Amino acid sequence: MTKLFDPLMIRGTEIPNRVWMSPMCTYSALPSGPEAGAPNDFHLAHYAPRAAGGAGLVLVEATGVVPEGRISPFDLGLWSDAQVPAHRRLAGAIAAAGAVPGIQLAHAGRKASTERPWLGGEPVPASDGGWPTVGPSALAFPGYPAPAAMEVRDIEEAVRAWAEAATRALAAGYEVVEIHAAHGYLLHSFLSPLSNTRTDNYGGSLENRARIVLEVIDAVRAVWPEDKPVLLRISTTDWIGEDPADGRAAWGLEESIVLAGWAREHGVDVVDCSSGGLVPAPIPNARDYQSAYAAQVRAESGVPTAAVGRIDDPEWANELVETGQADAVLIGRGLLRDASWANNAAALLGARGRFIEQYDYAL
Repeated sequence: MTKLFDPLMIRGTEIPNRVWMSPMCTYSALPSGPEAGAPNDFHLAHYAPRAAGGAGLVLVEATGVVPEGRISPFDLGLWSDAQVPAHRRLAGAIAAAGAVPGIQLAHAGRKASTERPWLGGEPVPASDGGWPTVGPSALAFPGYPAPAAMEVRDIEEAVRAWAEAATRALAAGYEVVEIHAAHGYLLHSFLSPLSNTRTDNYGGSLENRARIVLEVIDAVRAVWPEDKPVLLRISTTDWIGEDPADGRAAWGLEESIVLAGWAREHGVDVVDCSSGGLVPAPIPNARDYQSAYAAQVRAESGVPTAAVGRIDDPEWANELVETGQADAVLIGRGLLRDASWANNAAALLGARGRFIEQYDYAL
């Protein structure tokens, strides 16, 4: 067997291989009514084939911990007990197909209330069902309305919302939960000085800017079983050195390494290393533009990492894991193009994928 298809035991949960489906928004939930934010037949048809196609862990897309935490009105949510049965159906289908079901819990912060990407992704006005946004400071994402700066009580409510959503995720049958602290959404916007100019205990020093992230981890860990994994997705860099207008520093790799160590101390098992999203920025086109950062975070913090971004070649995916640059790979576009990417990779590498004997016979 290749390393890519070795099982990975995290706490008491065994993930059958290191090919994981990256959480990717589909913007296909109902925006309002009694089924708002709940998975539907589309989500079942989307996720179950990727599980049957050999992915070891299927991470369901960014799921709002509160309604105003959705990126768009069409996002999934777990802010209500009424959403649990539909999530239970989805998690059960993923598990029945052979993968470990996981879910990413998120709050979009100042980047919330936008239209679906294929319709332009512009902010949705209140007249069309949009809502006011929040952030650490009243600094807008370029082209978006300025968010309301959160009071401490708002931060405390957001932390509780993550814990409550994690409790519902557990009731729904998910076995892995990922906390979204990347891509310019709420937690990332607290981390970066470009979007956080607070002067209280949630701004200024790295310790203060990371405070809400660690509080969310603690709150989730308090309700999440000891034998089940917690992942943390971070943007390892904002891709700019500083704000050109006033010289404020951006979030970068060195701080990501420190945060990874703190997150591990608070109960995170794997850091999912993505990048960018806080502000528009030039992003390199190199194949390893993000995986190299996952390798550095892993090497310098000692924390297990998952690499994501442009990983579409099975041999390279296996190399990343086999050489210790990452403990798993998160496949995005590859799995959108081919639900059986993992089984195809297993066949190419001479490994045993899920249903691989039947798959070979069919070929």
